[in-house]
Amino acid sequence: MTPGLRTVALVGGAALLTRRALRRRVRRSPLWPLPALDPPVSGRPRSRALKVLVTARETIAEGVVQLRLEGAGLPRWEPGAHLDLVLPSGLVRQYSLCGDPGDTGAYTVATRLVADGRGGSREVHEQLTEGTELEVRGPRNRFPLVDAPAYVFVAGGIGITPVLPMLRALPEGAEWRLLYGGRTRASMPFLAEVRELAGDRLTLVAEDEDGRPDLAALFADTAGGTAVYCCGPEGLTAAVEVALPEGTALHLERFAPRTDADGNTEFELELRRSGRTLTVPPDSTVLAAVRRVLPDTAYSCEQGFCGTCQQRVLEGEVDHRDELLTDAERHDSLLICVSRARNDRLVLDM
Repeated sequence: MTPGLRTVALVGGAALLTRRALRRRVRRSPLWPLPALDPPVSGRPRSRALKVLVTARETIAEGVVQLRLEGAGLPRWEPGAHLDLVLPSGLVRQYSLCGDPGDTGAYTVATRLVADGRGGSREVHEQLTEGTELEVRGPRNRFPLVDAPAYVFVAGGIGITPVLPMLRALPEGAEWRLLYGGRTRASMPFLAEVRELAGDRLTLVAEDEDGRPDLAALFADTAGGTAVYCCGPEGLTAAVEVALPEGTALHLERFAPRTDADGNTEFELELRRSGRTLTVPPDSTVLAAVRRVLPDTAYSCEQGFCGTCQQRVLEGEVDHRDELLTDAERHDSLLICVSRARNDRLVLDM
């Protein structure tokens, strides 16, 4: 077989295509226009879904697959951005872009299989094969790389994906260091590239060999003004928040929304246009309460990442727990899947 070409079966059909044929299909298909903006939902314009084609799939670490998604006229992105994948089942899941921002013909994402998760990662691993047509939305960036005199990066496992493009984008001579941790070396994606990029700036922590990372040592002698970037599981992000030196700026990207379930309180929710007043108990969400009376209310990820459930706030103070809205958007809207009232009453334009 010619180097660089592989034969794959299209999902749902018998036709066999080489990777070169897949790319021709991308270029010729009428499904890949440059996206326009859909009408605003609660004041937020959203980019239309793009159609892309899975043209490469590779296992890059234990339990981690990388996908190359090709399309024409794809919107540009900057390090830290993520993409919404609309999976064949209709589930929407968010994955950080980890490829080359200069490649305008493709997006690259990587995802770890979470066996006891909510099903999205399993669907990616089991159904997104080469030749699969896929809908994506975005990119969006709530984790941008800012200018700073120095940087400290902390990545846990698959949390290396948004950090990797940042490392590639740092100017020559920049002062930075990276702590990269994981359960085992074999489970840590992009390890060879990270070692090459970071050299002696890298602190590698495989938990089965080294135990938990020493954050005190990592942050020793960290100067004021340093930008600290952290992406990883909740235990790691919480530990970084505790160990953060005074005078540094923390930038976080979590795997799951911030939750304060033990401190939740009951509050009253008025749906102004519907003329209904509901009670949201401590152990429920605004989304669940609303869907009991308005079952057609749109939602998807239930994690505060995709923005599908965004609604306009008319009155009340919001306890925002999402990872999506900008500061300006938080002034008069919320994501009802995760956010709550800060006090005892909230009024929505629903």
